[in-house]
Parts: sequence; C-alpha cells; structure tokens
Amino acid sequence: MRDRQAILRRACVVEGFEDNERMNMLQPDSVHPARMLFARMDKVRQRQGALLDAAGFGPEETPWRSVHAEAGVRLRQYGEASAEGPVLFIVPAPIKRPYIWDLAPEVSVVRRCLAQGMRVYLVEWTPCAKADVGLADYGDRLLKLCFDAIAADSGEGEVILAGHSLGGVLATLFACLYPQRVRALLLLETPLHFGPEAGDFAPLVAATADASLVAHAFGTVPGSFLSFVSTAAAPHAFQWQRCIDWWLSAAHPDALATHMRVERWACDEFPLPGRLFAEILEWLYRDDRLMKGNLLLGSRPIGPRDLRAPLLNVIDPRSTIIPPQSILPFHDAAASTAKKVLRYEGDIGVGIQHVGALVGSRAHARLWPAIFDWLMTAGAMRRGKDRTAGRAIPSRFQGQHS
Repeated sequence: MRDRQAILRRACVVEGFEDNERMNMLQPDSVHPARMLFARMDKVRQRQGALLDAAGFGPEETPWRSVHAEAGVRLRQYGEASAEGPVLFIVPAPIKRPYIWDLAPEVSVVRRCLAQGMRVYLVEWTPCAKADVGLADYGDRLLKLCFDAIAADSGEGEVILAGHSLGGVLATLFACLYPQRVRALLLLETPLHFGPEAGDFAPLVAATADASLVAHAFGTVPGSFLSFVSTAAAPHAFQWQRCIDWWLSAAHPDALATHMRVERWACDEFPLPGRLFAEILEWLYRDDRLMKGNLLLGSRPIGPRDLRAPLLNVIDPRSTIIPPQSILPFHDAAASTAKKVLRYEGDIGVGIQHVGALVGSRAHARLWPAIFDWLMTAGAMRRGKDRTAGRAIPSRFQGQHS
C-alpha cells in the first residue's frame, strides 16, 4: 500500500511557473530556448503516465480492430463486424490519446453506444512528423479517408458524427463540407464561436503574438507545451479543480479510480503539427472565421449555414473553458432543422470537469440516456437499410464537397 501511495505522489507532481513566466514563454522569441525544456517535460509526463499504469490506473479499453491506417490517423472499429445498427463515427481531439472515450467499462462511451446497437468507429489521431498539415487535412482530407474506409467496411454512406472539444470542431467542419453524409451531429462542449466569446483562452490569444511564429519555431508543437498553454489560460480548471476533485473523490473508491485514470490520460499527449496549431489559434480563436462563414477549406468557405444535419449540443453552464456563449450562437445560426441543447451539470471523480460528459458517473446515468433518446427522436437510430439514403458511398463523393 505504501508503494502504491508513493507512486501516486510521484505521478501527481505538477510543474509550477509564475504568471509572468507563463506569458514570456508564449512569445516567439522565447520558443527556441524553451524547446529543450518542453522536450524534458514530455519525458517527465511520460514517466508520470508509466507510474500511474504501474499503480493500476491505466485505461481498460474495449477490444477493437484497425480498419484503416496512414500517416496521422488510424481508424478503429469496435464490436461485432456483423452488427447492423446505425454507424457512429467518433472524432476525439487530436492532442491526446483517444481512450478518454473508452476509459473503463463503467464509464465508457464506446461501450454504452455498443449496448445501444450502434456500430462504433473512432479515429485515432497518431503523431504526425509533418509540420505542414492543417485544418483542411484534419477536418476534411483525413476524416474523408476514414469515412471512405467506414463505408467500405460497413456498407453505410451516412454516419452519426460525434466529437468533444476540438474533436467536435473537426467533426463540425466535416459536417459542413459533406452534409449529405452526416445522419446527425453530436457535439459535447465544442467551441464554435470564438473571439472575445472564447472563454478563458480568449485573453491569452489576444495577449500573444501570431501563432504561426511560434509554430514555425517549434515545427511540431510539443504536447507538454499545449498542456502548459491550457494551464496558463485556465489554472483554476486544469490545476485547482483537479485538486478539489481528488479531495472530493477520496472517500469514493470508484470515483477516485476514474479520477486517477483521467490523470493518467492527461499525461498521454503528443505533438500537434505547427500549421494546425497556428490555424486553430489564428483562423478560429482570433478571427472567428467559422462563425462568420468565411473559413476557407480548400476552395470553399464554410459557416453555420452549411450545417444541415440534426444537431445536438451538450453544454456545461458552469464552464469558463468552453462557456455556453462560445457554443449557442453557432447552434442557433446553424441551418439544421432539428436541434437540441442538453446541459451537463458536473460530477465528482472526473479530474477535469471539461471531460466529465465522457467519464462522469452522473453523465452516464443521466446525460447519455437523454442523448440516445434525442437520436431516436431525430430518426438517427434507425438502421441504414430502413433509410432511403446512403448504403454505399457514391463515387462522386470521392474528392468532392457537396
């Protein structure tokens, strides 16, 4: 027992910096000296993750098979290959490993969706050595390749598309580009209206230089740098609330186990291509191009009027990371005729409240049944053969936007 407690103490060490140090390290002329520091921090966080694994807090993932793989992505398929339910395509955020969707059997979105009869696919973003790949790659090209593989594997030309946070942003871009291929869009705490409405990240973006300068200096932006930026923007959410959640979970073994697994997941990050990092910060956070309808991917600008699939947004009214005002204006402006907003009110044992909708016990008891009810009402849960649209993917879809 003492050995286990010692491992936990060592794994939960948090690197600390004063506020002025945080800001100085975000300036482009400070990035070159910071490279080695963040490389060391990456190794430290990897060791922390290994210690948590040794303590028994690694993920307990559902078995899966690989359907497609290439540089930057691997497509996972869960459950029986012979299943006939609707296809769910999960798009995680491309900054950490995807098992937050499948953390442990009792708090697994993947398992819950399989139990509803869905055929579940998930795109696993893998480290990309190329720095010159951006939103058009992650929100269009790579997802389209995965979609082609899903269509070939399942025989379905339409999917229920789901994403959380930045993964939800990428899912939204795809749904705007290919509305005829998305049966419904499920977004959990996904920011789509930026600028001053972007919550805790808005002041940090406004106070820093052009992100392309930072991206150019780094090439691929280290995962520990991304965690550092998040903590600089919202220390209450990424540090203090985690400590409070640990204290509240201490008397509840199941909640504490989930908390520690989230801590392990938080260490499991990887670099982001520099171009993608810069385009997210400049095109979305600083310029708010998606909300304004002038986000150009390839040859076509997209915005809320291009989103026509049934739309469900999950908001956390308490959140300052992704506040409701960064979600609801886009939701209201979307061309979708079937829309709904659900509220997630938080849990204990989730470590970071921002991921609570995926791993919280209250979320799995209350929120996810409400999500499935809405999908049924919207007609998205019907089997593909019961629908007139989309068995196999049309050849005209290859390489084209709708």
